[in-house]
Amino acid sequence: MPYAYYERSLDLVRIALFTVLGIIYILAVLLLESVIMPLYVYRPLNAMLNADHASQTGDRAHEIISAEYIPGDEIGQIMRSRNETVAELRRQEDELERALDRLDTAKRKMADQDRLVSLGMLSAGVAHELNTPLAVLQGSIEKLLETIPEPAAQDRLRRMQRVAARLKTISEGLLDFSRVRRQEKQEVAVHELLDEAWQLVSLDEKATQTAFHNRIAPECRVFGNADRLMQVFVNLLRNALQAVPSKNGEIVAQTTLQIENAERWWIIAVEDNGPGIPADVLPDIFEAFISTKLDSKGTGLGLTVSEGIVQQHGGTIGASNRPGGGARLEIRLPEAPVTIDPKPVEGGNVYAR
Repeated sequence: MPYAYYERSLDLVRIALFTVLGIIYILAVLLLESVIMPLYVYRPLNAMLNADHASQTGDRAHEIISAEYIPGDEIGQIMRSRNETVAELRRQEDELERALDRLDTAKRKMADQDRLVSLGMLSAGVAHELNTPLAVLQGSIEKLLETIPEPAAQDRLRRMQRVAARLKTISEGLLDFSRVRRQEKQEVAVHELLDEAWQLVSLDEKATQTAFHNRIAPECRVFGNADRLMQVFVNLLRNALQAVPSKNGEIVAQTTLQIENAERWWIIAVEDNGPGIPADVLPDIFEAFISTKLDSKGTGLGLTVSEGIVQQHGGTIGASNRPGGGARLEIRLPEAPVTIDPKPVEGGNVYAR
């Protein structure tokens, strides 16, 4: 009897033990699947898969795994190693991209230099070819001035003489593309310079049907070379004259005073009521030898030369279309030092020929 009782008790203990162990196992599995695996395995793996997907799709903002998803175990070490690898790869890609950008910039600069060298050689050749006939022309005009007494003819000849002198100055200016020349600079009154530039441009018969409004502020003065700046304004006015309609054409030159970081700049704009600048031409308007740009009836160099002159004066030049139609060429030049505080005003002469 005692032995049978002992055996039965032992069986009960075994059953209780297996029951407890079974419950513990079930609880351990539940804990593992509901807490430990999601927190320490599934979440890090999902974070890594999402980061890899971001890397494949180029989403740099989400390709680095956030530190809050990185555990402190072996999986965390793998994730940190991956982050470092991706970061190093992106750093090398950025360095390569910057190197390629520098290479492209260097190539563009070399191309620009080659173009400028070619342009300088061409300009020098043109200047030398012009000098001889210009000298003959000036001599002939001087001879006619001595022999023709009529006042009207004298006025016309003097005007031709001024044009020939201006052409000689422009010819000399072309040499600046092939060699460095020291240019005398002084305070230049822009209003008077525009008047003189229009007098030269108005030799074109189309000017008789075009109204030119010189609204340059009388106190607008810049520091520079008057002859070179004259070349710029002649180019701008000539381009505008070519663009305006044959009848009721209108060209307006006006100024705005701009103060920026205690520096004073004059914005000089030449506007016309022509058809405007085509959208495909506008980005390359100052490139040389573009036959479809504003000075296409000339050599294709006018605006390129003008840009170079303006830059030599420490300024900038830009082109745009007016909201109401027509083109706008805008020059930004530093103001010449003055003792009186200038204020931009509207006013000036109106020419209608």
